[in-house]
Amino acid sequence: MAAPASPTSPFLPKKLLLFLNISFLCLLSFFLLSYDFLGQSSIDRTIIGGHSLILQESNSHDCTGLHDYSGYKAKCFYVRSEIGCRPKGYINYLQIFYCNFGQFPVLGYIVLLLWLLVLFYVLGDTAANYFCTSLESLSKILKLSPAIAGVTLLSLGNGASDVFASIVSFTRSNNGGVGLNSVLGGAFFISSVVVGVISILISPHQISVDKPCFIRDVLFFLFSLSSLLLIIFIGEITLWGALSFVSIYFLYVSVVSASYLFNRKRERKLNLSVSNTLSVLGQDAMGEMMSVPLLGCVDDVKPVLMEKNSTPENQERGTKLFNLDSSTLYYLGKLLELPLYLPRRLTIPVVSEERWSKPYAVVSVALAPLFFAEICNSQREKTMQSESSLVTFMIAGFIGMVLGNLAFVTTKKSSPPKKCLLPWLVGGFLMSVSWTYVTAEELVSLLVSIGNILGISPSVLGLTVLAWGNSLGDLIGNAAIAMNGGADGTQMAISGCYAGPMFNTLVGLGVSLVCSSWLEYPSPFVIPKDHSLYETLGFLMAGLLWALVILPRKNMKLEKCLGGGLLTIYLCFLSLRLARALGLLKIYHGTLFTGIFL
Repeated sequence: MAAPASPTSPFLPKKLLLFLNISFLCLLSFFLLSYDFLGQSSIDRTIIGGHSLILQESNSHDCTGLHDYSGYKAKCFYVRSEIGCRPKGYINYLQIFYCNFGQFPVLGYIVLLLWLLVLFYVLGDTAANYFCTSLESLSKILKLSPAIAGVTLLSLGNGASDVFASIVSFTRSNNGGVGLNSVLGGAFFISSVVVGVISILISPHQISVDKPCFIRDVLFFLFSLSSLLLIIFIGEITLWGALSFVSIYFLYVSVVSASYLFNRKRERKLNLSVSNTLSVLGQDAMGEMMSVPLLGCVDDVKPVLMEKNSTPENQERGTKLFNLDSSTLYYLGKLLELPLYLPRRLTIPVVSEERWSKPYAVVSVALAPLFFAEICNSQREKTMQSESSLVTFMIAGFIGMVLGNLAFVTTKKSSPPKKCLLPWLVGGFLMSVSWTYVTAEELVSLLVSIGNILGISPSVLGLTVLAWGNSLGDLIGNAAIAMNGGADGTQMAISGCYAGPMFNTLVGLGVSLVCSSWLEYPSPFVIPKDHSLYETLGFLMAGLLWALVILPRKNMKLEKCLGGGLLTIYLCFLSLRLARALGLLKIYHGTLFTGIFL
């Protein structure tokens, strides 16, 4: 029987993973104990006596008046009574910050920061270990070509966190600016910082990238950003306009597929001509030509990567480093790794060979409908009757019992199912999407709350914190692929730096606009007004144009000139936004550029 996969994440040091799990346990226990068990009535009576004006002014639907009041007691009552301060996720962070940590704000900031790290980990780990594996298996079952799988399923796997954060910000948080800025901020970071770092690291090797593919991807990306710029300038979009925006990506997929089929046909003709030539020249010439590997040293690089990370010496050193030699500490460490691992493992079906476990499989298909029912109930309005929720849970429980019994009867303990894999993969895909959506919803809610606490626009946090958090994996992963994969790895990394952000822009923002405009149909959906979006798009397009000009002039070789220019553009943009956040620059309504000074 295949051993059950360890809950240890391969992307994080063991100590950091243990720290996140312990933090999760402590914070979740605190949230459960403090939330709605604070003796609200007594606190409110105390606050009402000194701040009766709050009740008269708490009729707006936002939380902008929070800083009009001084003292943590007044702010505590304000966030309790104001409709706009109510959480869009499961946890009321403003209430916890002002009502629990009002006298100790530093401790409140630490709690929110730790929870932010936990949410980022869950979001990234779910996408990497569950979402991407389901997509990879689905591409094999559906027999998709590498080109089509790369621009569809692979892009969806890499951009899942950005896509769902954008959808949540538009549909659930009523703050579409967070989604717009997070997607554009991530796209800018990847296409400028990640490409810039890769160019600087690869410059000594004088590696070139494929010119037609690069120009195709950049031109499509520029066209997508130009379309988005037009939508933001108009200020509203209809359902048909949103569908047209999403269709740009389907056009891109069609072009990539056509290019793949054309190149494949040309390679077949070339191979046929080579075969005819070899038949004429004889066996000696054929032996000499066949001794040259077609893919260079790519196959030689992969075993080296495995050796670097999985040698017995490294594993033994890691065990000693974490002081888990004794069996007691070892099992204690494994136990402390379960809080963030077990809930997802018990609700997301996994049928991969190396992670197969029949008990987990049976329990996951039985609990998955209940988890999905909880998500559906949480998305309903709070005015819905509790009877409907009870009916939903009863139906989900019955479905779970049926699926669990079927899984128990039809699966083996020794290996995952070989037949009827599609339902398992679709179930794993849907549940990983559900976990990603819930985590992204909570993450956006936390960022909005932090923005209200600090008096900073949540859009700025989406442009920086959320965008950086979702893009750091791309920076590390693509840089590693480029450094260790030779010319093919570099080509893959650079292509991903443009195809991924384009997918997030067209599909992430596009689906968000489709959902929002559908809710407003037949009226158009009004785009959130944020004049800083013009700057973000301008700098982003400037970085793309810089790469489009410099690379062809350098014979498509990645050099320091390209990387330095891209990093300079991003730093200029970041300095501008930082100066505005500090009040040094201001945008006046109706203008694109800034006036100066405090």
